[in-house]
Amino acid sequence: MANSSGSSLLAGIYSGLTNTYSYLAAQYPNGVTLENINAARTDTKTAGLLNQSFASYLQTNFSNIDKDGDGVISSAEMTNLTNQMSSQGLTKAELTQLYASGASGLSSSTMENILNHFDEMDTNHDGRITSAEISAYSVDCSKQKKEDEFRMQAASNMSVFYGDENSSSADTYSLLSYKYKDSTDN
Repeated sequence: MANSSGSSLLAGIYSGLTNTYSYLAAQYPNGVTLENINAARTDTKTAGLLNQSFASYLQTNFSNIDKDGDGVISSAEMTNLTNQMSSQGLTKAELTQLYASGASGLSSSTMENILNHFDEMDTNHDGRITSAEISAYSVDCSKQKKEDEFRMQAASNMSVFYGDENSSSADTYSLLSYKYKDSTDN
């Protein structure tokens, strides 16, 4: 089951990517190039301030993000990336890559749970999961858990219906036996 923090996973990823890009853009006003990202990740003055996980994602996916192929990730290209991710969701491969780089921001158990149940969450079967699909899956899991608890509670409380076998009192009647109790039994 994905807990409620799973539904905020994607929002955290979009925010992390945007913030990392903004930091890099402020450091390199002439444009965020692959060389700039590499330099920022290794520069001892800036490396501690840079989210290395999201910078790694930008570095690894640079050519996919740089849609016009000019060697610079523009703010428009970054906005397009996060808008596309936000509206269409993320693929299992993208989530796996973000998780492997440490960029997910979630506990490993939550992220592993999302990855393990990816296909169940992907209700429209488009190969991507959105925040809405994660939330819906979480609600479905919570509902199923409550239904299971109710069924288990009903099964374990059969003594209310059939009577308590450990009771030796003649005055103890179950709901079933009450109907057959003779008024002269008192």
